[in-house]
Amino acid sequence: MRFGASVWPWKWDEPYDGAVRRIGRAGFRATELIAWNDEAFTDYYTDQTVRELRAVLDGEGMVVSQFVVKTPSLASADPGDRAAAVDLFKRGVEKAVALGSPIINTVVHYPFALSFPAIVDRPQMQTFSAEVPGGLDWAQNWEDYVSALRECARAAEDGGIRYSLEPHPFRYGANTEGLLRIIEAVDSPALGVNLDPSHLFPVGDMPHVAVYRLGGRVLHCHFSDNDGETNVHWRPGMGKIDWRDLLRALADTGFDGVISLEFEDIPGVSRNDGHGAYRGNVEATDGFVAEYRTALGYLTGLANEVGLNVE
Repeated sequence: MRFGASVWPWKWDEPYDGAVRRIGRAGFRATELIAWNDEAFTDYYTDQTVRELRAVLDGEGMVVSQFVVKTPSLASADPGDRAAAVDLFKRGVEKAVALGSPIINTVVHYPFALSFPAIVDRPQMQTFSAEVPGGLDWAQNWEDYVSALRECARAAEDGGIRYSLEPHPFRYGANTEGLLRIIEAVDSPALGVNLDPSHLFPVGDMPHVAVYRLGGRVLHCHFSDNDGETNVHWRPGMGKIDWRDLLRALADTGFDGVISLEFEDIPGVSRNDGHGAYRGNVEATDGFVAEYRTALGYLTGLANEVGLNVE
């Protein structure tokens, strides 16, 4: 297995070549790239840019562990919106293949593409809720969502890659039970999970138990620590997650993929989406990089202790 780093906390917006070099020189052997919207496919991930990124990766001895796409309308009640989201996913498969990524990733989706409050804001809100219209056909929305996911999974299969769904609070597949239900319903060998303990832990799951239950469906991991109440993304060792138990579960279940560090809520982070206490840096600071180096040493030691073979 390899340790990697998601590119966006290092530099939220493209271009990403400089951030990829920084990640490699900090000691990581993999990174994740992202398309925030459909314009990214035409304005940034051109054939020329893909060639340039692959050259940078080769020069640093790195790989793209997964390519992340945003498809927020995949569970919309509107058939046209769902179809557009599937088409966007298919374009993502093409770019993932071109970049040499073995995995394409999305988060799981909100029912009906509804808006929900950010769980990180929950401790500060007197009433934490979401507005849900009456008269919604929830059973039909589930069937529509599963159908859209099947199309996406088939596109991944056709491209020779796999599709990792990432759990996220308040969405379909927010916890292990929801993920297992989706996997069973979609019934595709391409479909698996991007295990994110900072999303599972605050909704009531023990991350290491989730690994045992998901088994070989864990394709990729995001590692960050949190307080168990929100989905803040801190350096492992700064929150409440038991990392030794989690790494032991990965070893016990034969995980041999990439563990990608994703610290979105630490000083010096690059972030411009309006969430979190730390934002405003166009590029991550040197102090941020030092946090990643500390985490890499800490996690590598634990991984070796429990029998994971770290490249």
